[in-house]
Amino acid sequence: MKDDLHFLRLWDLYSPLLTPTQREITDLYFNYDLSFGEIAEQKGVSRQSVSDCLQKCRKQLEGYEEKLGFDRALTQADEEYSAYMTTVNRWISSMRESRPEISSELQELEGALHGVIEEYGGEIVSSDGENTIVGRTFRENEEK
Repeated sequence: MKDDLHFLRLWDLYSPLLTPTQREITDLYFNYDLSFGEIAEQKGVSRQSVSDCLQKCRKQLEGYEEKLGFDRALTQADEEYSAYMTTVNRWISSMRESRPEISSELQELEGALHGVIEEYGGEIVSSDGENTIVGRTFRENEEK
């Protein structure tokens, strides 16, 4: 399952580099959850050729990632985003306590922060009263 998620992330990034047939077979298998037999029947090929195609695609996509590193760069950017957003959220909380006279400005800033978090697809995770902003990619990696 973890390998399938990794493969799907690579597929999202690099599928345009696959042949149309490779894209169709990988799409049917991972996104439509069809079995080797169902794909083979639909495409008029053997189950073994479907299996071979999927294995070849995995290797190709991993090769693209090794050379281009888009997934790695996106993951790093997401982790940095999460750290920065957490720092800003904590700063707002501390300023609210120490500078009550600017509460309306802080409330406006907090609204903007939550808008960015919502638009980006992140979430605020609270543990022991400490809020942490977790983005999509970081959350996926965290669960592995």
